[in-house]
Amino acid sequence: MKALVWNAAEQMDWEERDRPAPQGNEALIRIEAVGICGSEIEGYLGHNSLRKPPLIMGHEFCGIVEEVGDVKNESWVNKKIVVNPLLFCGQCDRCKKGLTQLCEQRKIIGIHQPGAFADWAVAPVEALVEVPDGLNSVRAALAEPLACSLRATRRAMEHHPFANVVVFGAGGIGLLCAMTAKLLGAAKVMIVDTNPERLKMCKSIGLTHTAHASEDRLEERARETFGSKGVDAVIDAAGFQPTREVAVKLLNAGGTLMNIGLGIDETLLPINYTIRQEIEILGSFCYSRQDFQDAVDLLIAGKITETGWTEIRPLAEGFQAFAHLVAGEVTSGKIVLKP
Repeated sequence: MKALVWNAAEQMDWEERDRPAPQGNEALIRIEAVGICGSEIEGYLGHNSLRKPPLIMGHEFCGIVEEVGDVKNESWVNKKIVVNPLLFCGQCDRCKKGLTQLCEQRKIIGIHQPGAFADWAVAPVEALVEVPDGLNSVRAALAEPLACSLRATRRAMEHHPFANVVVFGAGGIGLLCAMTAKLLGAAKVMIVDTNPERLKMCKSIGLTHTAHASEDRLEERARETFGSKGVDAVIDAAGFQPTREVAVKLLNAGGTLMNIGLGIDETLLPINYTIRQEIEILGSFCYSRQDFQDAVDLLIAGKITETGWTEIRPLAEGFQAFAHLVAGEVTSGKIVLKP
């Protein structure tokens, strides 16, 4: 089979690899669509310690089950599925508490084992989620990033009914957080980015309140957008010193800062200010199985779609897609690759 293989920092190669064979409780999946995640861009640059080359990345995918490793799972054959790539042990203290997303032995397909930047991939049967045959495969491949975004947004808005929400970053996660916030009843959502073309795209898909991070005065723009009600929740899908710092300044007393962007690690924040204002600072990395199923249900129902903010490219040209993303030459919110 053909596979897009990450071999070193900023080096991806289109290689011939053996088709994987499903073992035991695994399924062989013919890939129909696979998204590029922001974390994979960091991996491509060599900034992510979890990813070790050579590696076939790709953890946001949809496909068709072609073979199973055990006859007891034959009912899966020929079914269209998406894969929950987050694998957990079920035995550690965190799993027993129901925090499977924080499992001590957590593994992710496309990081700890070969992923879906290939013609075929294998995954445990318990990670498969069936979707209707008629569901667009590109839309279905959004299940994983939508699950991440849904969990983060739910938690950000949990104590703020009809919240005013600011989202930093108009990439895939930021856009899905903004769309989800609207579905969850946000009064107003403003999305902030540094790319003017992406901000135009936001307006075209109904995210009408936007701000340019470096050209607009964000506190002034927030007052214009939200009035005296202010900002109840900020979702930072970028994760840099300026976004985290200004997020605290934008929030109402008692507001919530949700961090989902992994841009940098160490950050200076005015902690005494957050104490006096009782600002809640949260982090959200991934999702529970229920979050993943809820995301799939939203996609099946057409509540979230791929229209207007995604673009499709051939998997064989995936190395160019990564180079274009790193160079800032991509104006869509997400690239989805098709074998």
